[in-house]
Amino acid sequence: MTPIVLGVEGLTLTAAERDFLSDAKPWGVILFRRNIDSPHQLARLTEAVRAAGVAHVLIDQEGGRVARLGRPHWRVMPRPAAFAALYARNPALGLAACRLNHRLCAHDLHAVGIDIDLAPDLDVARETTFWAHGDCRTFGRTPAPVAALGRAACDGLLAGGVLPVIKHMPGHGGATEDSHTDLPVIDLDAEVLAAVDFAPFAALADMPAGLIAHVDYPGLDPARRPATFSPKVIGGAIRGRIGFDGLLLTDDLFMDALTGSYEDRIAGALAAGCEMPLFCHGDLRARARAVAAVPPPPAETAARIARAEAAIAPPEPFNADAAARDLAEMLAPVWSLEDEDWEETAFNPRLSLQG
Repeated sequence: MTPIVLGVEGLTLTAAERDFLSDAKPWGVILFRRNIDSPHQLARLTEAVRAAGVAHVLIDQEGGRVARLGRPHWRVMPRPAAFAALYARNPALGLAACRLNHRLCAHDLHAVGIDIDLAPDLDVARETTFWAHGDCRTFGRTPAPVAALGRAACDGLLAGGVLPVIKHMPGHGGATEDSHTDLPVIDLDAEVLAAVDFAPFAALADMPAGLIAHVDYPGLDPARRPATFSPKVIGGAIRGRIGFDGLLLTDDLFMDALTGSYEDRIAGALAAGCEMPLFCHGDLRARARAVAAVPPPPAETAARIARAEAAIAPPEPFNADAAARDLAEMLAPVWSLEDEDWEETAFNPRLSLQG
């Protein structure tokens, strides 16, 4: 097994990809919309991936705009702000709805052979937060509801046989730029970060897997290295103050927040303390170069991989149709399908995180 997560090109594996995966044996393959057409097609793709010797299939299924499975073949998964709005009215109901929503998500994922979800997002939003992490992707603007709803989301996923991956450690909520295109700078004092941004991750530090942010934190690393390449951020903040001892994944190493060759990005991430690089794009030659740059996992990483895998249990008994009806009733005061008719902006007054 090679401790790396790779993307694949299309709706089916090419013969060359199948042979490559069989030789490389990456720990996981991550799927995007380019890989998804219908439940039958997706199940066949994940079967082919596993037949090639890949242990796990990953996806980003947060809800709202970040949902790879959606209409017309899958139910619409509400954005996290819907649960924040319900939690503000009735905390117990908000938590129950959030857990049930993620149990339904796990049901959908498990049915097509996906066993790891890069969710929930535990970033604490601010008024200046880049919009995708503000009204859209986060559970709130204060740590306590983000932590509580994040725990409910993880519980729902785990009950359905899907491993959650908490993100974006140690906190992306202060960013005003999109790390897909730029390196965000969160120039906040370490104590402010610890009190606000670290807090939800610390509350869920027992989770078996987490994903790091491609963000520059001058208050944590005066050398101005992105967190992905920073031993100070990983050792001091994530492993230290947050107390996270689970498997640490990178965000996609293809993102424009980072610079350097494929090999340099992988080497920098591993040297800093990341353990599972995500190399989500690129042609077959690029993926082969990425695999070649990853050494066998050290004993500590292998132990964390084993703990993460042990958390993936068979799904508990579940009536998805009844659960979907119950969830719609719970969310009716704060959310409807029309709230997920996406335009260029994610702002929705009914689901605003203000207040």
